Amino acid sequence: MAIVEFDAAALIAASVRSISAATGTKLVLAYSGGVDSEILAHGLASYAKQHPEYHYLLVHVHHGLSVNADAWAAHCEMQALHYQLPIDIIHVQVNTGPRLSIEAEARRARYNAIKTVMATGDVLLTAHHVDDQLETVLLALKRGLGPKGLSAMGSVQQFDEDKVLLRPLLSIERAQIEAKAAELTLPHIEDESNGDDTYDRNFLRLEIIPKLKARWGAIATTASRSAALCAQQQDVIDCEVSLRLPDFIEKVIYGKGTALNLTLLSQQTSHWQMLLLRGYVEQLKLPPVSQVQLKQLINQLLLAKSDAKIALRMGDMLVRRFKDKAYFSSFKQEEFEQMTSLNIEVNLSLMNKQSAIKLPLSLNRCVDVIQSDEHERVRMPDQNEVMTVRFSLLGSTCCHPHNRQQGRPLKKLWAEYGVPPWEREKVPFIFYNNKLVCVVGYWIEKPFVCLDGSTGLLFTVN
Repeated sequence: MAIVEFDAAALIAASVRSISAATGTKLVLAYSGGVDSEILAHGLASYAKQHPEYHYLLVHVHHGLSVNADAWAAHCEMQALHYQLPIDIIHVQVNTGPRLSIEAEARRARYNAIKTVMATGDVLLTAHHVDDQLETVLLALKRGLGPKGLSAMGSVQQFDEDKVLLRPLLSIERAQIEAKAAELTLPHIEDESNGDDTYDRNFLRLEIIPKLKARWGAIATTASRSAALCAQQQDVIDCEVSLRLPDFIEKVIYGKGTALNLTLLSQQTSHWQMLLLRGYVEQLKLPPVSQVQLKQLINQLLLAKSDAKIALRMGDMLVRRFKDKAYFSSFKQEEFEQMTSLNIEVNLSLMNKQSAIKLPLSLNRCVDVIQSDEHERVRMPDQNEVMTVRFSLLGSTCCHPHNRQQGRPLKKLWAEYGVPPWEREKVPFIFYNNKLVCVVGYWIEKPFVCLDGSTGLLFTVN
């Protein structure tokens, strides 16, 4: 077979140039020691000699899944010494179980490990090539994914929100890489699991792709082109969703901080309902939802009776509906350390207009108490009044908001202000001695409003 020449160092240079990496950026190579990453490590060694303005690191993740794992780590350490590049060997524990994919869990553990040695702005290099891209496209088709899944892997992608992932070899075929490694006599490891066709990727690589290539020699390249077209379409969709979505989102004071307006969502076409709903879930950084789950959400949120109590659990995500709004959260966000009373005496003489006193509500939340001469504010407590914070008042408690002529029971005000039932126990009530002063974030009790322009107190939750 004729060798089609390529220069890994030149491909790395083009990739790094494309993102205008700043001086001092760390280039991290995911280094398994297999032939693909060996070629990239060899190229990175050459590139590093020409570009001392960057920092470099090889990262080998020891999964412990093979009896040869220690030997592979030793190989990578020896090669790193030869390349004169620093290396980290990171040991991880891969979750295994009857309903877990070892491939997926190993990948998750690997990337999580790599993140631990990267900082904001760092660049991750991986040795994915055009045949890997074909495998990814075929797996996306098998799973019934849309344009986002079919767009597969990009040559440049965001990684871990504040980092960049580069794939310099994405236009190169596996056969070219193997031929180049043979030409350079590069030692590399052979993972025995690569011959096990019970893994989906190996099945495609060993059984399906050779037959496809035998009939259509350029299929890896054309599939990569299709993936790029899907990525373009997905970019357009994402852009349009990001422009439209803010009109459907409403801020709330407690909980996650926003809710989705279901009245407006119901006025959209079914396709836009699903796109906007998926976009909102992604914006909240909650686990992605499948097409089946999206349809279930649409039916439950938009078609159920207006007074129906909706609470859906989808994996680690909880979706609830109240007064034509949808509230999304994870179960971790649902953790709340309820505190029925905090007898905290505030020394107001220590305060000034530029400072605040924080009254802790739980491990992660507090009330800020700020002196102010502006906005509607609570009058200062008298010398004999102790400020306390309480929670979960009875719904029959009579309240008199500052903007009302008459008082109303608390449960009526909760409904009027649209506070969901599950959020009400999180709302702090401020008392002077045993008298309700304000409901933080919602209203001040009329008798305690500071009216004379003198200094008063503002209460806010963060």
